[in-house]
Parts: sequence; structure tokens; C-alpha cells
Amino acid sequence: MNAAPAPPPRRRRWRVRVLAALAIAGAYPAFVLIAVYSQWFAAGLPGGRNGPADAYRHSLASAVVAYTASPVCVDWVTAVMERGGEGNPSRAMDAHNNAIGARIGAAASTWTAMQREVRAAVDHGAIDARSPEQITWRAPETWQDRLY
Repeated sequence: MNAAPAPPPRRRRWRVRVLAALAIAGAYPAFVLIAVYSQWFAAGLPGGRNGPADAYRHSLASAVVAYTASPVCVDWVTAVMERGGEGNPSRAMDAHNNAIGARIGAAASTWTAMQREVRAAVDHGAIDARSPEQITWRAPETWQDRLY
């Protein structure tokens, strides 16, 4: 009779598990980036940094995360990446728009509705909007044509 094959060495099993965990952990951010940038490029909005395009990117990314995971995840990312909106007007704008996107994503009934509602919110946004219900961006002289 043939003996059963020997199990892989313990170290190799650990490596495989770590690589699998890293692949899974990297898949979600890649999904969010693809979902956001595919819509963002098609939108044709001006102001990739500090303008309407920036506001759209942040609110859509936050809506996607809130819709597919949780608004709590958006809060964590905002706290880390945007320092809770503290420090400069661009961070404040991004944190403001992240919160609106998270609310839209959490309340959306479908993926398509979520995307449509984010775009409608951006279309009704304004320069230096203070309402927690309105998307905001900075004045045109601060806009930069960037992808992030």
C-alpha cells in the first residue's frame, strides 16, 4: 500500500496562509479603486484635486465602502487619511464629503441607486458648502488637474 503524502512543512503552511490573507486584504481596496475610478474617469468633472472631481471621488469611494462594508470603515479611513478633517481646508473638504458619501452608501437600496445618488449630490454641491447635507469643494483657483 501507498502511504499518504507527508503534510507540507509547518513553515510553508504558515507562508501560504499569510500570502492568502494578504491577497484577500488587497482585493477589497482594489475593488473600491476600480469601482470609483471607472465612474470618476467617465464623469468628466473638473478639479481633480480640490474641485468637483475630487469631491466626487471622495464621496463615491465612501459610498462604495459604506454600501459594501460599513460606514464605520469610512470613519476609520477618514480619521487616519484625512486626520478627521483637521489641519487644512483640503482635508476638511475630504472629510465632509466622505461623511456624505458614507450616509448615501449606507442608505442606498441598490448599487445603481448609490452611484446615481452620489452623482446627484455632487451635481448639487457648491464651493465651501457648510451644510452636512451638501457636497463641497474649494474655490477654482485652488483646483489642480490630478488623479488623486
